[in-house]
Amino acid sequence: MNDSQNGDKIPCFCALCVSRCGATATVESGRFTALEPDPSHPTGRALCIKGRVAPEIVYNSERLLHPLKRTRPKDDSDPGWQRISWDEALTTTAARLLQLSQDYGSESVVFSSASPSTSAMSDSLDWLQRLRRAFGSPNLCLSMELCGWGRYLASSYTYGTAVPGAYMPDIEHAGCILYWGYNPTVSRIAHATATVSAISRGARLIVIDPRCAGLARRADQWLRVRPGTDGALALAIAHVMIDRGWFDQDFVREWTNGPLLVRSDNGRFLREQDLSPSGDAGRYVAWNSTRVRPVVYDPGRGSYESEDGELALFGEFNIATWQGDVLCRPSFELTADLCRRHAPKTVEGVTGVGANEIERTARMLWESRPVAYYAWSGIEQHTNATQTVRAIAQLYALTGNLDAPGGNVLFSSIPTNDIAGAELLSSAQREKALGLSERPLGPSRWEYATSGEFYKAALESLPYPVRGLVGFGANLLMAHADSKRGRDALASLDFYVHADLFMSPTAEVADIVLPVASPFETEGLKVGFEVDADAESFVQLRKRLIEPLGESRSDIQIIFDLACHLGLGEDFWGGDIDAAYGHQLEPSGVSLDRLRAEPSGVRVPLETCYRKFAEETEGIAAGFNTPSRKIEFYSETLLDNGYSPLPEFEEPLLSPRSRPDLAVRYPLVLTCAKDTLFCETQHRGVPSLRRRAPDPQVELHPDTAGSRGIAAGDWVRIETPDGSVRARAKLNDSLDSMVVCGQHGWWQACDEIGAPSYDPFGPDGANLNLIFRHALVDPISGTVPHRSYICNVLPAE
Repeated sequence: MNDSQNGDKIPCFCALCVSRCGATATVESGRFTALEPDPSHPTGRALCIKGRVAPEIVYNSERLLHPLKRTRPKDDSDPGWQRISWDEALTTTAARLLQLSQDYGSESVVFSSASPSTSAMSDSLDWLQRLRRAFGSPNLCLSMELCGWGRYLASSYTYGTAVPGAYMPDIEHAGCILYWGYNPTVSRIAHATATVSAISRGARLIVIDPRCAGLARRADQWLRVRPGTDGALALAIAHVMIDRGWFDQDFVREWTNGPLLVRSDNGRFLREQDLSPSGDAGRYVAWNSTRVRPVVYDPGRGSYESEDGELALFGEFNIATWQGDVLCRPSFELTADLCRRHAPKTVEGVTGVGANEIERTARMLWESRPVAYYAWSGIEQHTNATQTVRAIAQLYALTGNLDAPGGNVLFSSIPTNDIAGAELLSSAQREKALGLSERPLGPSRWEYATSGEFYKAALESLPYPVRGLVGFGANLLMAHADSKRGRDALASLDFYVHADLFMSPTAEVADIVLPVASPFETEGLKVGFEVDADAESFVQLRKRLIEPLGESRSDIQIIFDLACHLGLGEDFWGGDIDAAYGHQLEPSGVSLDRLRAEPSGVRVPLETCYRKFAEETEGIAAGFNTPSRKIEFYSETLLDNGYSPLPEFEEPLLSPRSRPDLAVRYPLVLTCAKDTLFCETQHRGVPSLRRRAPDPQVELHPDTAGSRGIAAGDWVRIETPDGSVRARAKLNDSLDSMVVCGQHGWWQACDEIGAPSYDPFGPDGANLNLIFRHALVDPISGTVPHRSYICNVLPAE
């Protein structure tokens, strides 16, 4: 480094949230002093306030700098933290974990992580997955049921893949952009800047959100949906599109299971074996309207026995089977019938969105194609989350824009070796995933445990005892429901080790706490920046800007060190991180040495290919990774597991409509939203951020406030059937008068400006998740309705 007057300018990227914004850091005399956007970077057009105050986070006086161990019982208000060496911390941790594995099985140890969407764990999550699997645990508590279920996993029951999680919106070429429960201004600023550019060139924008927030103010259509009724709204929009013929009929016929016939007697697809005992049970049947007869569809080849003629999407057909005549309808007819029952006039009283607005939205989606869409946790945190996701996925399929220019595209990615270690976990261990027997189609199918499943196993030993936890930044007690039950669950464990930058209410229950270096003190490899084709072709090794403070270590270093202490060094290149990175990068043709020599990043030439599902190998189209190899409007997978095969709308389980017995006392709908100043439960101890938001707030309509004698800035109580917490009233006339919007994550003090801490577990605190429970959840995913609960808001005493 040189000692120029303006300091060294070092290209990097900010790892504080999912946007991974390209940035330029300033380092003066060995001290990190500033972070600014880097417009030359694919994600560097802007930087949020959190990134700009990154030096305050790095040098915060509350940083953990040394390994600590508890010396007092967990029911003691003072843990009696004692500083220890890294060797003692790692040796003790490894010994305790190995003992638990020997006594109870490796499944008795759960691993947890902060979400990579709102933390720097994106640097190391795959390596943590590798450690978990090498150890033998099938359980990762990652908040998947709350943040990611919809855009990554639930959509697989329609598309067989992650839409929109992996198939990103091609904003640059979109004619219409649909954001549903997603505010990129807060969640992914790279999308926000791209959207502003798209609007400038004439793209239309539709935003569906209970609040008029962020880009909703610039939208051509903003639909103020009642929280938890998004599924009904999606069905209503789809009804208009189907009824008016505003859908891609060729796409639906060729690439969805809409033509496949469903038996009226048992709700299952008609099979070739139903037509003849010698027929194939794996082949489906459709109706050829031109030939006026049934035709067989072979999913193995992804083709029909006869390609000429038009497949019926509507109607009812009496099919002669070897056991007698059976009435059948195409699955698209059943889809259309479901949508018909949710016509705009029918659902406007349910959703709060007017019939005319629904009609205009449907028209805009059709006439302004291609459509690119993205959805976030706004649609995920409800008791009907899975079917809501499927209803939106079904709506998007009508456009025919999947993997087409301007639609949602699976951009070509830089080839790398997978390092998450799926091969290291045996199938027998995978079958022990928490929640798998109760919710076989939920997150546990992918080895993700919900917090409710974890707490149950720790406190009740169901389905087996969980006795240990390895945590990397996950502040479970502040980020998840049932905070008190969660505290009891953590306190009941035989051993808990937690790695973090700061002490948190969750970390305070640990036996050993390990100090983590910030991403600005460590290297970090990012292969592909996701948001568009250019970004996905970009690979960068973030340079360490300064030496780690105190004895802090990177998450990756802790993972590799712990692996070696556990006797798993062979799976971790003997603890050599450079060798591991080299293995990961090998197929890319980009070396670690080159990335270190070019810290601004390297572009790998890639060609974006579209409609990859149509690509043929030996005459067989790739199709989709579903049982029918088509996009599935109608899912036998769901039917076989006792769920509706169609995305039926169900009223949220805890709403004034579904619980009129509680509505007198709790007449309001409680939802919540992110604050652009903070990454979930983090950063309220950062002075520049806390000055802008000194107190927790709850937003409510002025009429709602006035009828309760509440003025802006008043302290109020948010009450649910499960307790109460405090916040200051903020008036927002864009909200429906029956909806209030809270904030989670408030606990941390900011002594530098005299801002107080808040009790995470008491009614005088501000922990919103204290007043949610795991009792009523989405039956498929186990999702808690953080965004559609019942409540009342009253003046604080």
